Amino acid sequence: MDKGELVLILDFGSQYTHLITRRIRSLSIFSLCISGTSSLDTIAALNPRVVILSGGPHSVHSSEAPSFPDEFLSWASSKGVYVLGICYGLHLLVQKLGGDVRVGDKQEYGKMEILVEGNSGIFGNKKVGDRQVVWMSHGDEAAVLPDGFEVVAKSEQGVVASIEDPKRRLFGLQYHPEVTHSTEGMETLRYFLFDICGVTAGWSMENVLDQELKVIKETVGPEDHVICALSGGVDSTVAATLVHRAIGDRLHCIFVDNGLLRYKERERVMETFTKDMHLPVTCVDATEQFLSKLKGVVDPEMKRKIIGKEFICVFDDFAHKLEQELGKKPAYLVQGTLYPDVIESCPPPGTGRTHSHTIKSHHNVGGLPKDMKLKLIEPLKLLFKDEVRQLGRILNVPEPFVKRHPFPGPGLAVRILGDVTEGNALDTLRQVDEIFIQSIKDAGLYDLIWQAFAVFLPVRSVGVQGDQRTHSHVVAIRAVTSQDGMTADWYYFEHKFLDEVSRKICNSVRGVNRVVQDITSKPPSTIEWE
Repeated sequence: MDKGELVLILDFGSQYTHLITRRIRSLSIFSLCISGTSSLDTIAALNPRVVILSGGPHSVHSSEAPSFPDEFLSWASSKGVYVLGICYGLHLLVQKLGGDVRVGDKQEYGKMEILVEGNSGIFGNKKVGDRQVVWMSHGDEAAVLPDGFEVVAKSEQGVVASIEDPKRRLFGLQYHPEVTHSTEGMETLRYFLFDICGVTAGWSMENVLDQELKVIKETVGPEDHVICALSGGVDSTVAATLVHRAIGDRLHCIFVDNGLLRYKERERVMETFTKDMHLPVTCVDATEQFLSKLKGVVDPEMKRKIIGKEFICVFDDFAHKLEQELGKKPAYLVQGTLYPDVIESCPPPGTGRTHSHTIKSHHNVGGLPKDMKLKLIEPLKLLFKDEVRQLGRILNVPEPFVKRHPFPGPGLAVRILGDVTEGNALDTLRQVDEIFIQSIKDAGLYDLIWQAFAVFLPVRSVGVQGDQRTHSHVVAIRAVTSQDGMTADWYYFEHKFLDEVSRKICNSVRGVNRVVQDITSKPPSTIEWE
């Protein structure tokens, strides 16, 4: 990428920060999110054209309130960098430049109209008196502006909604233009970046492909061999195809059957790899190894960490065997880690979010052991799922793989609430999940849904089957729509479909007498249950 065209987001913990990154990339502009408290050296090294200060849960008056480096604004001014503060970011600008931020008399949350009050650059051709609906989420407000700033919009309650100091290239929005509830938010971001900041569109998946091929070739020595962990999902498949194009037969793929796969997953995936993609793949059956370590474990985080550790043990053993065969031990491990994985696992400062809670440790991020012998190659770690699919199509990955729903690295372990080795939970869940997914495909709904799956619940319910009382298992079905996996809405099935699926499951899967549907969006829930 041309770093001079980078839009850098300083993250102060807002639940919407990832959306800023995603919305800007949709404009064919490269954007990157780093910790809001990153050093000035880190920020300067990235050479951004624009810096956006995100929202956040703190008040600027809090003792724990995060902030950018003291020298940041003077540096930005000297380099001609444009700065946009959103919500908490606006408050930081006002406070740092000598204005006054106070607890608002009228807190504003949710949809609200704002009114343009002055000639504004950021609103483009909007006139004084024009209105638009925006998404507010703040308790503090800018009461007194620093010298040089003007109010260009206020909310319907009279609270400052937009400020700017064009001479110093400083702008602020009290609302969140990145969320879809701000009806003209994308138009505002587009005008700000292109017309005010002069950013040039040009970033694309072709750029990503060229850049990653270059990085891989520079990273991996001419005699080095690389292992790739293939799960059968689109992420690891695209990562493997990318690395294979870069280094050829020095890539050695491994598909691990950890006993936590879906119905006939092993057979289906291996057939596609060998017949359609011609990737060099070794299948390792490690079912007993994984399930023995998971026996009796019910805590979701512990499951993920155990699975992550066992994967590395399998990879190390595979590397040892390759060393004996090749006379040289592989030095690198390729993984299909995505940007949402990095964000949710809360990485160290400078690589992602540090002012928000860890949602869950992804087995390929938070679950990796510190003493791992293999060095990581993660060519997709700054991409969202839909971007990976675009990259996969450029690499000619078969369309069925590109369109595949996400499947968690820990597999069915995080879809069985409780001990995965207890009773016949795994077999039961596999059958239920297969019926649900096949029903979705038969109904022509698969491509409309981001992710669908079944969950085995740690409860039993009383039922009547064959005129007899039963005390059997309860399963949940879940389907969501999403753009990037960071937020999601539950999918609205027709009642007839749900009725047919429920009857099919209860009639076909022994030991299940009740089916429930998860109708919770993300947030407040995550997509997976664990």
